[in-house]
Amino acid sequence: RYYAERILGEGGFGRTFLAVDEDKPSKPSCVIKQFFPQAQGTDSIQKASELFAQEAQRLEELGQHPQIPDLLAYFTSEGRQYLVQEYIEGKTLQQELDQNGGFSETQIWGVLQDLLSVLQFVHSQQIIHRDIKPENIIRRNSDKKLVLVDFGAAKSVQPLQRSVTGTQIGSAEYCSPEQNVGKAKFISDLYSLGVTCLHLLTQESPFELYDVMEAEWVWRDFLQGNGVSDKLGQILDQLVETKPKKRYQSVKAVLEAINPQSASSPQPAPTPQISSFPPTPQPRSRLQTFSFEVIKVNREGREINRKRKQAEYYPESLGRGINLEMVQIPGGTFQMGSPNGKGGNDEHPQHRVTVQSFFMGKTPITQAQWQAVVTQVGKIERDLNPDPSHFKGNNRPVECVSWYDAVEFCARLSKLTGKEYRLPREAEWEYACRAGTETPFHFGETITGELANYDASRTFADEPKGDYRKETTPVDYFPYANGFGLYDMHGNVLEWCLDPWHDNYEGAPRDGTVWDEQINKNDNRYQKPSEYLKQLLNSGSRKIVRGGSWRNCPRLCRSAYRLSGDPVNSSDNIGLRVVRSLPRTL
Repeated sequence: RYYAERILGEGGFGRTFLAVDEDKPSKPSCVIKQFFPQAQGTDSIQKASELFAQEAQRLEELGQHPQIPDLLAYFTSEGRQYLVQEYIEGKTLQQELDQNGGFSETQIWGVLQDLLSVLQFVHSQQIIHRDIKPENIIRRNSDKKLVLVDFGAAKSVQPLQRSVTGTQIGSAEYCSPEQNVGKAKFISDLYSLGVTCLHLLTQESPFELYDVMEAEWVWRDFLQGNGVSDKLGQILDQLVETKPKKRYQSVKAVLEAINPQSASSPQPAPTPQISSFPPTPQPRSRLQTFSFEVIKVNREGREINRKRKQAEYYPESLGRGINLEMVQIPGGTFQMGSPNGKGGNDEHPQHRVTVQSFFMGKTPITQAQWQAVVTQVGKIERDLNPDPSHFKGNNRPVECVSWYDAVEFCARLSKLTGKEYRLPREAEWEYACRAGTETPFHFGETITGELANYDASRTFADEPKGDYRKETTPVDYFPYANGFGLYDMHGNVLEWCLDPWHDNYEGAPRDGTVWDEQINKNDNRYQKPSEYLKQLLNSGSRKIVRGGSWRNCPRLCRSAYRLSGDPVNSSDNIGLRVVRSLPRTL
């Protein structure tokens, strides 16, 4: 009956096709979702199968609304589940943003008016969408109305129940704090709608629009021209309140704020007089700010985008005029590993991980920093060579250090400074390296010898070959950082992580903690390594190193690439980078 014309999308658990219904005289287009997991027999696949069936049930209930796709059929054939939906011809708001640039205030009023009526209906059916974002909103060509799609993450709420508890689902950039910890509410959809509007206004990632240290939105800093009207600004601010009690408590409350005379059926609000927004208050924290450049390249290694950004950090004095600069990394959720069909087997399955805020060294530990700590603080459990590196230079990264050496160094650094420093957890390292990107490298689709120190005589994509330097370079040699302000995340030296090695991500934790089944949940050796140094030094399991080095081909320098290392091994291409935990705030 259905003839598939082309694939619209493909993920770990399914494929979506544009198809034609051959049984109907007009042969209308439709969308077919096929549940098609890439692996078999896991709990996650069983859960995904249940969600797929639930999506069909929800679509049958919701399809009566003119701005939600109709469910045309749901069936099983040859052991596979299929869901057939109405095809909505048009562009997503993300596509409009990419093609036309930031939305105007008038356009944002239109988005709110169109979608609030849809959300009012969805919530009246006791359903939370949980994945509102520009990619899931289509402007229908026939009438220019906005259509809300993809109810795969939606959740039914029982009568008298105000929220649902469970696994975090949705797109992290647009999720409210309560949804990010698995406790979505109806008002979580309002938060996501507000964040969607901020992204459409500014063209910036929502992660960029929120200052974690100050616990406040800074979206006005990214507006062009005179900003937005006070009325729209106040509505957006209350939509994206991080504390649920301060947010609008219902769609009706938002409608009343937009148009007090007709809250039940909003009319187009007149565009208020635009006024300039007040200056951003000065930061109250003790952190300092630094500027850096971020560059993006295409498969040919050619620059396609360049941005000037800022991040916050603090300098940790190590004495003798030597500082360790620690950059604040905002918490968030990301896809860890590589999608099916890409990367190595040890990078699968790709999975969503939530990481709390922390501080990370702007660069790998240099030889000057190593020497300053090792010569000032004596042995705690293990002797350290103050000058172990093969390639000498104060501002080159320290190398020829084992995992045991790195753990001892962190304990001495903690003793010297009075703060708890440690190696990064593997999830923290990849999250920090990606800095919001999903490409093979934080630079984009490839890297070049002008961006990082690796064996550039070998290529990854279609970029030209470059130099193979055959040695480390100073940590400030390359001018471009990643989106968090970190340097040398690709190449120069591999970096030790805390975690024991696992052959793949089956069963990996989703909360960013160290993955070690050999210890119980009350064991604090990874939270406070300096207090449990003996236990760590007695660990004989293989450890993880990340980031690639001067010696490696570009494939081994990818954000997702993992390498197993013997903890006693010290090599001239392995160093370390330190982190420090930050108290969690929502």
